Amino acid sequence: DLNECGLKPRPCKHRCMNTYGSYKCYCLNGYMLMPDGTCSNALSCLMANCQYGCDVLKGEVRCRCPSPGLRLGPDGRTCVDIDECATGRALCPRFRHCVNTFGSYICRCHKGFDLMYIGGKYQCHDIDECSVGHHQCGSFSHCYNTPGSYKCKCKEGYRDNGTNCILSPIVMIEPPVPYHI
Repeated sequence: DLNECGLKPRPCKHRCMNTYGSYKCYCLNGYMLMPDGTCSNALSCLMANCQYGCDVLKGEVRCRCPSPGLRLGPDGRTCVDIDECATGRALCPRFRHCVNTFGSYICRCHKGFDLMYIGGKYQCHDIDECSVGHHQCGSFSHCYNTPGSYKCKCKEGYRDNGTNCILSPIVMIEPPVPYHI
C-alpha cells in the first residue's frame, strides 16, 4: 500500500488519512469538504447563496452587490435596483433627462434633440424640424423652429380653424350711413 498522504504535492489541503489502496481528505474545524476534495470555509459565498458573491469579514459572510446603484434586498442575498432618477442621485446635463437602468442610469436627450459630437464632447443638439421636414405645418403656414420642437403660423391672409390654416373671409367694411337730422 502506498501512503498517498506522504506524497508531494499533498493530495489534501488540510488533513489526510491513508486507507488501504487510497486516502481520505478531512478539513479543519470551520471548513467543509467540497466535491473536488478541497476545503472551503463553512461560511463561504457558496453556502450563503449570494446573487453576486460575498465578502467574509471576521468570520461573517456578507453578500455584496457589484454596483453602487444596487443594494441588498430584504433576503440579504439578492440585489435590488436603486432608482437614481427617483431618488435625485442622478444629475443629467442640460437638455437631457434621467432614465433608470438596473444598477445605474443613463442621461438621454430630450425629445426634439439629438446626441452629437460637437467641440470635442457629446452634447444634445436641437433638431430643426422645419429644415429637415419633420413637421406637421400645412401648405398655408410657415414653420418656426423652437428649442426641442417647432411652431406653425398661418401665412398672411389665412387663419387657423383649430387644425389647419384656411383662407380668411374678406370682411367688407361699409362706409357709415349719413345721419340726417
